[in-house]
Amino acid sequence: MIALVARPDVLVLVGAVFLAAAVEMVEALTIVLAVGQTREWRSALWGSGAAFVALTAVVATFGPALVRVPLNDLRLVAGGVLLVFGMQWLRKAILRSAGLVAKHDEDAAYRAAVVEIEGAPLAQRDRVAVVMAFKGVFLEGLEVVITVLTLGTSTHRLGLAAAVAAAAVVLVGLVGMMVARQLSRVPENAMKTMVGTLLVSYGTFWTGEGLRVRWPGGDVMLLGFVALYLGVTGAFVVALRPRRVRGDGVPA
Repeated sequence: MIALVARPDVLVLVGAVFLAAAVEMVEALTIVLAVGQTREWRSALWGSGAAFVALTAVVATFGPALVRVPLNDLRLVAGGVLLVFGMQWLRKAILRSAGLVAKHDEDAAYRAAVVEIEGAPLAQRDRVAVVMAFKGVFLEGLEVVITVLTLGTSTHRLGLAAAVAAAAVVLVGLVGMMVARQLSRVPENAMKTMVGTLLVSYGTFWTGEGLRVRWPGGDVMLLGFVALYLGVTGAFVVALRPRRVRGDGVPA
């Protein structure tokens, strides 16, 4: 068991799935808390429960089918998907770290959800609350499901990926319920940067594997990709960060 956990491919898989699930759960939990504290917890639980059932059905439906796909073809497709998703995560994280785009504000998301519920007609607020909780959990969870399916099936460790995602959801859910509306303190952008880096690293690795590239060092090359993409991400943040200008008009 210790040898399995120490493998680079397993470490990257566990890290990517756990962080992705944790980040998405924070965003989903903000909406669920807004629903529960503004309307009633029954609506929040109904909506989020239905979303979890739907997401579980997606994994149960597509997971076994993907496992039967030839490994090289699966890794090529999975690598492409991970590259697309990872680049999206990194692009947003880089722009936010550079100060070009505002960071995601959980307090603002909470207030927006409250306004939407309270703005609905009184007779429709329960339905609006249930739908809002369902959409929040399902849409945020869908990215986690895609990550679990692509990483889990391409490594033939779908069970491990699903278990790690479930553990992250439970952990963030428990902590989030205890700290209530203090989710804005979570270093979300740093977590998204790491998730994007891990997904792009795995995407590069599996795309090469699907094309029958023999990486030097085998699975250890994954850690090299992580270091490489972290360095490139940091360089982009520095290059894109607006330069401060002194009072005499000269860049600081």
